[in-house]
Amino acid sequence: MSDFKLEFAARAYGKVNLHLGVGEARDDGYHELATVFQAVDRPETVTLRVNGETDRVLAGSVVESMSTTFHVNEPDEDIDGPNNLAWRAVDAVVERYRDRAKRHAVDLPRVRLFVDKTIFVAGGMAGGSADAAAALIAANEYLEYWTSTSLTDDDNAEIASSLGADVPFCLMGGTALGRGRGDKLAPMMARGTYWWAFVSQKEGLSTGRVFEYLDELRHNDPALVPRLDTTAIARALVSGEPATVAGVLHNDLQPAAVKLHPNLRNTLHEARLQGVLRAIVSGSGPTVAILCENEEHARKTVDALTSTVAYEGFAARGPAPAAHSLTAAT
Repeated sequence: MSDFKLEFAARAYGKVNLHLGVGEARDDGYHELATVFQAVDRPETVTLRVNGETDRVLAGSVVESMSTTFHVNEPDEDIDGPNNLAWRAVDAVVERYRDRAKRHAVDLPRVRLFVDKTIFVAGGMAGGSADAAAALIAANEYLEYWTSTSLTDDDNAEIASSLGADVPFCLMGGTALGRGRGDKLAPMMARGTYWWAFVSQKEGLSTGRVFEYLDELRHNDPALVPRLDTTAIARALVSGEPATVAGVLHNDLQPAAVKLHPNLRNTLHEARLQGVLRAIVSGSGPTVAILCENEEHARKTVDALTSTVAYEGFAARGPAPAAHSLTAAT
């Protein structure tokens, strides 16, 4: 029994904002958004592992430990703890099951959580949200195996939204319009394939601080009005032409991100020197998303920009699919 091992694994993908319009701050502290997401095929993989004669618990967290393998620069802080979105997603699934089952809930085996990370940490590409989305799927499979029950789609959607505004999109994948905090989603038609080069520097940016600074800048610059109309990007995506899409890419947060992280201005300039279709800040930064003509152009752009120690980068293609299970059928 000590050699027994059971795993539940799932994968979700990072994102780029093709359009990010930021409205006024709401009473709940969030900003009203009009954003167009596109998933890119840079994966985050989450595995829940039950080993040997592990303890079983009827209350509290089922997560015994967490370990992340980094294929990008490792952050200075330890992210493998209960505040990690993947850990929280597993706990949220289990707590929702216990709430539904009440006194009929069964004790569940402890799990070890493993994350294979290929998306920049705190880079504006929803790496943590992708971890949460993958963990939600894996945790539901774990729950179904041990209890013969799983959560409803509505339960999972509610949990995803509670974990973070980008988590619902990381579950959905593809290309979508996001309203509200970005978590009210509607799929969008998107023809064609889009090749991106993504580059980042180790120094991150706080998403909350970028939003706050945008508010400050708008007090003194009437030109920084919210751009909440997504008609132009919707039409461009129907064309299926990367050059047409490049012409209407937009990010309201870019001015704030560039002022908070001045090196971004240099990164954007260096990207344009590679003859790319367009370079913009991805989300709240500090990643720069560079739309290229094709795969070869994207990979050459990454090679050129990462030839110094200043940047790390990768090429990725969009749109990518929804989050999905990797667990072999039994």
